[in-house]
Amino acid sequence: MARIGFHRIGSEFANQKIETIRELLQRGETVYIAGLACSGMHNTGVALIEVTQNAGPRIIVNNEEERFSGNKHTTEYPRASIDAMLETLRHMGRDAGDIAAFVTTWDYPVLLATMVRTVLEEAPASLKLLTMPIAPAIDRRRMDQMRRTPKILARQLGLPERVPLICMPHHDNHAWFSFAASPFTNDNEPIAIAVIDGTGDQGSISLYVAKGGAMRRLYCNDSMFDSLGIFYSVISSTQGGWTWLSSEGRYMGAAAWGDMNRASNPYYGRLEEVLSFGADGEIRLNRAMANWYCDPHDNPYHATLIEILGEPIKPDQLWNPDAILHVEDINHRPDTKDRLDKAAAAQMVLEDAMIHVVDHLLRATGANRLVLTGGVALNAISNMRLLEHFDEAWFAEAQQRKTRLHLWVPPTPGDPGVTIGAAWLLAHLAGAPRGTPITNAFYCGLPPTQEDIATALEPTGIASKNIGNISTADGCEAIADLMAFMVAQGAVIALYQGSAETGPRALGHRSILANPCDPKARELLNERVKYREAIRPLAPMATLEAAQEYFHLLKGASDADYNAYNYMVITAQSKPQAQTKIPAVIHADGTGRIQIVRAEDDPLTYAYLKALGRRIGVEISVNTSFNVAGPIAQTPSQAIDTLRRSKGLDVVLLVADEGTVYAAWLGSTHNNS
Repeated sequence: MARIGFHRIGSEFANQKIETIRELLQRGETVYIAGLACSGMHNTGVALIEVTQNAGPRIIVNNEEERFSGNKHTTEYPRASIDAMLETLRHMGRDAGDIAAFVTTWDYPVLLATMVRTVLEEAPASLKLLTMPIAPAIDRRRMDQMRRTPKILARQLGLPERVPLICMPHHDNHAWFSFAASPFTNDNEPIAIAVIDGTGDQGSISLYVAKGGAMRRLYCNDSMFDSLGIFYSVISSTQGGWTWLSSEGRYMGAAAWGDMNRASNPYYGRLEEVLSFGADGEIRLNRAMANWYCDPHDNPYHATLIEILGEPIKPDQLWNPDAILHVEDINHRPDTKDRLDKAAAAQMVLEDAMIHVVDHLLRATGANRLVLTGGVALNAISNMRLLEHFDEAWFAEAQQRKTRLHLWVPPTPGDPGVTIGAAWLLAHLAGAPRGTPITNAFYCGLPPTQEDIATALEPTGIASKNIGNISTADGCEAIADLMAFMVAQGAVIALYQGSAETGPRALGHRSILANPCDPKARELLNERVKYREAIRPLAPMATLEAAQEYFHLLKGASDADYNAYNYMVITAQSKPQAQTKIPAVIHADGTGRIQIVRAEDDPLTYAYLKALGRRIGVEISVNTSFNVAGPIAQTPSQAIDTLRRSKGLDVVLLVADEGTVYAAWLGSTHNNS
């Protein structure tokens, strides 16, 4: 692989590159490092970080290819993401030649070896894995996509020779970025780090400890299929009826409608046997029940699991809601109590397994601070359960001290964050300091220009108007008050501003907003705006004061002024008055996947929430992602296309890079008032 441009950490090339970067930093120069999610793996893209010896790494962009291509979870070469990164560099007075190194999000030689070992260990039944998309390092077409990346990248950058790539270990990337960007700044005490994933290049669960600014890996399960991520993906897909990567969040939402009582749920007691809980936090798949280690798509269950859950939904009956282009084609499966109880059982088994892993990690490290990352960390309910479980009583018994768990999850715990992690980790290896904690996720692409917006508004059938400018305090307040007025009157509006959020959660830059006090808002948005299942919840965005008034914010998420609640990655239990005051954002189980908005991170959205408080009496808004059956809208043209396809969306506000705000609506169905 070195001959075609892929170099592992520890190789002569990688060592020389790290030493060169170290020397540049020591001379006081600014260094740029790009993290590349190559072709062949889902969620391709590119991140760029700026590194100095004094400040450490700073994120410049984290571009997800799906946002530009419109193909959710794409595996294709991230050409548009790289073009957008180069445009950002040009805005900074730089170019591709200023990038000191390109690093990848996977250690491809190790990944290939793990794939081969997995197939051989489970042979002959596992030979079918060679033809499945779960094995991109073996699948010939996807392997070819990946191996040609150094040449394709060179052509795109205008360079004469292939671009050498340094392969960074997948779980190390998850772990280092999530730790380094966390609000846990006191390095005198240990910080536990858990990467719980679908799979990495070596295994699916990796545990670390950080202290004194250094990180050490304690454990990797060295298994692709003893995986909590794959367990949840298979069950949510084959019982929920959605494809992988579309099913997990939907199933988590469905679970709240089922029986979440371990004593009475009719499936939980038997389903928990599909995972074996061993010593030292080990999780193993019960291969007598589950067959997805050999055939995860066509025949994922053995007879004993079929007896519990029934026959799995077949691949040709699965629905990919993230690939539907015509909303009229969407056909939801009926909700039944039986199916919802199965979802609840799967959710509870996942929670048990995560508690088992974290219990061992906290005992082994003596830590009370935990950074949780990897794709499974997107399960916001499980994250809340960890905070509830590891309370003062647990620490009194396990560590003989008075404390409780403090938890932080990054806004991008899944693979869209590993591009940042790979670059950030290389900077660390070159001697850069840890860097500053992050407080927002607004790093995808550049803000739109007036010209970009004008071009998007040209098609007939779209009415638009320049309604102000947010570059001044008065202008920002005026637009925010107008937004609040519209929402208070029952309008559903979309806000498109600045760089987009990276990761799966809209956080105020690509958001659909509505009145949380309207008990019909959830039904309206699910049925007429988002065209999705009725069981799906809506999230609350709130000022800190409003969040504290209506939700139980746990002390274990209170670091850096409750930073852990900034990203919709941890749910919170609502207080009694919330159900009557803000019913649209309270889920069936009484929780809300909350986002706290800060004035310093998002002035317009914060001002909108304050204005909403004056209009409706609460500084909380419905917030759901600005998309319909596809990725979150990245460009102004995609925003207008989403407006066209979402029959219940009243207006889109588009904010240009210099502050001008345009309102756009469907002229044939809305009036100019």
